[in-house]
Amino acid sequence: MTVIRPNSISGISSITGSGGDISIFRADGTAADLIVNNVTTGVVTATTFVGGHSGNGANLTNLPAANLTGALPSISAANLTSIPAANITGTLPAISAANLTNVPAANITGTLPAIDGSALTGVGVGTADSINTSGIITATAFVPSEPGGLSHRNIIVNGAMLINQRGSSSTSDNYQTVDRFAAWNNSVNEAPTQSYFDVVAPAQYHLPMTGPHPFKEGFRRAFGVTNGNQTSGAQAGSRIFLTHSVEAKNIANSGWDYTSPSSFITLSFWVKSSVAGNFYGYLYNFDGTNLGYSYETGNLSQFTWTKVTKTIPGHASLQFDNNSDQGMWIVFGVYWGTNYTDAGNTLNQWATWNSSSRTPVNATNWFTTDNASFQITGVQLEVGSVATPFEHRGYDEELRRCQRYYQKDTSRNRRFWGSGNVSGRQFPVRFDVEMRDTPSVSFPSSSIDSGSLSANGINKQGYYTNMSGSGRFYEWQHIANAEIN
Repeated sequence: MTVIRPNSISGISSITGSGGDISIFRADGTAADLIVNNVTTGVVTATTFVGGHSGNGANLTNLPAANLTGALPSISAANLTSIPAANITGTLPAISAANLTNVPAANITGTLPAIDGSALTGVGVGTADSINTSGIITATAFVPSEPGGLSHRNIIVNGAMLINQRGSSSTSDNYQTVDRFAAWNNSVNEAPTQSYFDVVAPAQYHLPMTGPHPFKEGFRRAFGVTNGNQTSGAQAGSRIFLTHSVEAKNIANSGWDYTSPSSFITLSFWVKSSVAGNFYGYLYNFDGTNLGYSYETGNLSQFTWTKVTKTIPGHASLQFDNNSDQGMWIVFGVYWGTNYTDAGNTLNQWATWNSSSRTPVNATNWFTTDNASFQITGVQLEVGSVATPFEHRGYDEELRRCQRYYQKDTSRNRRFWGSGNVSGRQFPVRFDVEMRDTPSVSFPSSSIDSGSLSANGINKQGYYTNMSGSGRFYEWQHIANAEIN
């Protein structure tokens, strides 16, 4: 229906089009605006809406975002679903995530807030994962995935250098100061001095100032050497090194499947040198086919304690007999001359022993520096592929472990008084600890009024002191030595 100039139609207050469109034109034929009031039913469709309007937008759909301007009223988003992330901008309000489920891990980024994990269940941890916590972990049982234990892990005896029965310093070879650790040298002008050193808090010459440090981990003693004045320089046969010997049965019964390359032991220790450089050592087995395993400390900074960790696999040719003989030599090299080194030596693998290829070629700067020092502490050898924190043992326990190899009785409480001639009498002495093997027994100090003393019937548990002469008073100290080199 078309209405032309409706203002000339009197008595008509509305125009209704039924079943079609209504078009309104001005007298000049142009389209006129339509003002609609009081529409109670039906749908009004227009190109644009001008002026104020209101109503229920419950059924609005497909509104272009560009057509929504101004401040939107507060609405509930309870039924919003499948909103593309790209369409959500700005700062989101605080909301509850209580009902979030199946959120892909890739969609969670940034720093997560602190949450209470007391109700977490079924949290999967892979075999290559680690859990670090400052709280308490409670479990029915702790079962290591590798051989080893929570105590008695450390195969090394006196790894914290607590015990030094023999003395504090010496320029001689072999065991002279710290128990179970020896120092050796060849082709030197002036013998180096082996001794124990104090480990002090971080300071100048006791670096680093921050971060891990042996003092912070409870170490107070170190073992090492101070160089002499090597005026002839480094010779082909020159060498200075430290050693620790391990009984064969301590390896055989450790739980290490030493003939399998997929089973490991881990050697860890702290080291410090007054001269910067890289130092080389090796492991050596004594039973069966002799093999060597060379390693390096990495480049050490001057006067800076550095933690070294070496994970060592088994090898099909390794052998450790179940006896108290020497099974493994752990060597900490300070300097090796060219008679003992080889540019083709391969680090970190077992190889048939070659005394001329113990390590790669060494730099000479430590050896040619007068009074250079080299120290180690916190030596630990344990079964498994991970270096655990050092197993600190009490002084009394460590002393008894050391006395299995060497006992020095300094109490001078071995006394015998007799009346008249006591020649031929014997006094039984029992060792504090059963020794590794039948020891040699000597008397470094004695006091007798006449005659002499000797040790008879020596075994791993003790001996008899044999008294000869016409004396009546005998007093003595003993040294029992069953070390392995």
